[in-house]
Amino acid sequence: MEQDRLLVVEDEDSIARVLQLELEHEGYTVGRAEDGRKGLEMAMSGEWDLMLLDVMLPELNGIEVLRRLRSAGNPIPIILLTARDTVPDKVSGFEHGANDYITKPFAMEEMLARVRNLLRIFQQQGKEAEASDTLKVTDLVIELRSRKVFRKEVAIDLTPREFELLVFLAENKNQEKSREEILSEVWGYDFIGETNLVDVYIRYLRQKIDKGFRFKLIHTVRGVGYMLKEPE
Repeated sequence: MEQDRLLVVEDEDSIARVLQLELEHEGYTVGRAEDGRKGLEMAMSGEWDLMLLDVMLPELNGIEVLRRLRSAGNPIPIILLTARDTVPDKVSGFEHGANDYITKPFAMEEMLARVRNLLRIFQQQGKEAEASDTLKVTDLVIELRSRKVFRKEVAIDLTPREFELLVFLAENKNQEKSREEILSEVWGYDFIGETNLVDVYIRYLRQKIDKGFRFKLIHTVRGVGYMLKEPE
């Protein structure tokens, strides 16, 4: 079986060395970059399955690397590494296209679990995209392979996290989903005590998916969570 290829972009040599050793011990092929500019170059020029990206980097900081990758259409799964652990910081990282977020210092067992989980999610999404390339909910069309979204043939630009949230709701259309379920399935791990992230991203989606359209697709289920509901 082909090994998953992971790119570690971290300027602290001690952390990068430990990550490389532990990841290689788990059977991954690991590449390293010590600054943001080199990390961006390696990410754009190589075929990687996942990226561990420090936020505080020389040359280019991690958020700028992230922004440039997403602007270029690079879909590589990215876990941000940072010493900052506030909700606004997490939202900022996710809004720029991060898929996960872990704070320093971290337990290596948690890091490895997040790597495995994110790889599993994207591999499963790849299989689902091969099996069925399009999701449709009334006039909403989601192209899974190209990650494009249209409503009444109007293209809608979504961040990676918004896209994953919309796909989950569309796959479970007309079903009530709690904030906890959404966190578990879309974020890929238990984001205990911070279900307000779901509210933030539902608000983002509503601005893009429902605003200006006669029928609203995203509905609040009072006391439960949310659902993507077809008009009756």
